[in-house]
Amino acid sequence: MRALRIIAGLATIVVVAAAAFVAYAWRSAIDPVEPPVQANIDRALVARGADLAAIGNCNVCHTAPGGQPFAGGLGIPTPFGTIYSTNITPDPENGIGHWSEAAFIRAMREGVDREGRHLYPAFPYDHYTLVSNEDNRAIYAFLMTRKAVSARIPANELSFPFNIRMLLAGWKALYFREGPFQPDPNRSAELNRGYYLTEGLSHCGACHTPRNRLGAEKKGEYLAGAEVENWTVYPINANSPAPVPWNADSLAIYLRHGWHEQHGASRGSMAPVTANLGSVPEEDVKAIAAYVADVMGTPNQERISRGEAALAAARKESETPLAVRTAANGNGVGEAIFVSACQGCHDGRRPVPFGGLNLHLSSAVNAANAQNIINVTLFGLPAARGEPSAIMPAYRGVLNADQLVALLDYMRKRFSDKPAWTDTRERVVATMNGQREVPIYRMDGTTQAPPETSMRTAPWP
Repeated sequence: MRALRIIAGLATIVVVAAAAFVAYAWRSAIDPVEPPVQANIDRALVARGADLAAIGNCNVCHTAPGGQPFAGGLGIPTPFGTIYSTNITPDPENGIGHWSEAAFIRAMREGVDREGRHLYPAFPYDHYTLVSNEDNRAIYAFLMTRKAVSARIPANELSFPFNIRMLLAGWKALYFREGPFQPDPNRSAELNRGYYLTEGLSHCGACHTPRNRLGAEKKGEYLAGAEVENWTVYPINANSPAPVPWNADSLAIYLRHGWHEQHGASRGSMAPVTANLGSVPEEDVKAIAAYVADVMGTPNQERISRGEAALAAARKESETPLAVRTAANGNGVGEAIFVSACQGCHDGRRPVPFGGLNLHLSSAVNAANAQNIINVTLFGLPAARGEPSAIMPAYRGVLNADQLVALLDYMRKRFSDKPAWTDTRERVVATMNGQREVPIYRMDGTTQAPPETSMRTAPWP
């Protein structure tokens, strides 16, 4: 009898706890509205919303390869399955045409959709929560003036129990802190603006901060680097692998133009980011750069000296006749491939972005692993459409795995003072065999998937 009472008591506790969690997790729906009349929306507000949406890279995740801008359908791989981005055009049935401004702000601020469902944090509301209501209204105005696209989004492919949205309320209780942004009185106006944009709309930490087993950012490893789409996202804190230390000026040039003479050209998932930032107000880009430079901190004398040595080595190579350039510490196969296939562009004689970066200055060669340089070597840097840009041929199908490993080992030994990579062959084989799917972007942010979908979208249709 006593055992039955204990079981009944435990069952009661479980039922009460479950009911309490459901009550905690429940969110009400917001009534649908008719889509606003585009002609009645203030064009200045739309133009500002276009800049903010570009800073937020909304088009990057909400545009599928070959799809219409903002119509969603991009599959986002996660450790828990694939999540498909939503249609955020003003289509009433499949988009957000029936969403009110209040519903849109709630999604941005709380991660809850119009119908009251918790959103998966693949939509980075843990960053967007910082965005002000004023800026949210501008983004809403911009989206409501896009072309309405009746595109139905595939169902998410998530395993149990991750397909139960209500459980996201528990994730939020652990990891989500609702905004909005509050300025720090100890920071300058520019640094506060930079923090607001970097941690808010730009959500840089979403890619540059590693995540724990539940998909939340590891706050103790802020901006310490991660892997996204099988590209290595470099640390943008004091542990940056860049041979020449970044500063606010070099970051601003890179973010705005997609390249810097001492750091090379943007590639991988960073290419759409710099393509978008090339069209927004310069003061916003400078604020982001100032904040990131502040996070990186002032380099110590040893770091400065190493950067000066890398620049000196690059200058020396550019002044040495091509015919006599050999490396005393080279290996036969790797050196032969480099001299015949790489050195002609990477000799430093033609400035970036139209010439190859001298690899003494390469973050990829000095990174913790070889993944980025594997990707670039195999798939190249395709030219942008309709504008000058960096370009590099693809060597997939030209080099076999042994040759590529030899080339990478040679470059690491010749151009870096770091220890040899330990997993290069594993990464090469996985990438060449398609086990690591690698999206390739042009510098203008477009992908190679036909038809092309521009990452830049005009403020008015």
